[in-house]
Amino acid sequence: MRLKKYTDYALRVLIYTGSSDKKVSIKEISETFFISTEHIRKVVHQLSVNDYIQTTRGRNGGIRLAKKPEDINIGDVVRLMENDFYLVECFNEGENQCVITPACKLRGLLGKAMHAFFDVLHQYTLSDLLANKEELQTLMGIEIEQP
Repeated sequence: MRLKKYTDYALRVLIYTGSSDKKVSIKEISETFFISTEHIRKVVHQLSVNDYIQTTRGRNGGIRLAKKPEDINIGDVVRLMENDFYLVECFNEGENQCVITPACKLRGLLGKAMHAFFDVLHQYTLSDLLANKEELQTLMGIEIEQP
């Protein structure tokens, strides 16, 4: 199974945003990961519409998490960002033309594998991905807040 870049970018936006103790900008994220600002803007919009992040426009604007990291489930984010899970043709009822579908065991096997994939993802939250927050901050060039 391969996730789309869009999903990858969404997870990176959440990790970056969750690693910062202040609001961040689309430009910061874009420059950190060498991804176009337009791609990041689209991802940020979808995450915002689905209440994962808050965006504020203007001079003091920016992006921050809308929920606590422990309330952002990785499996839920992946399901949101991926628009289909047609691992093979027979997963798409509307376009399946495979002649062996009635007797094929592959669909069941791949279905179980996909469920196992999501079972694992649903066990983790953004908080788990931020367990090494200081190391992430260093790697991404985020200023570490001093107490």
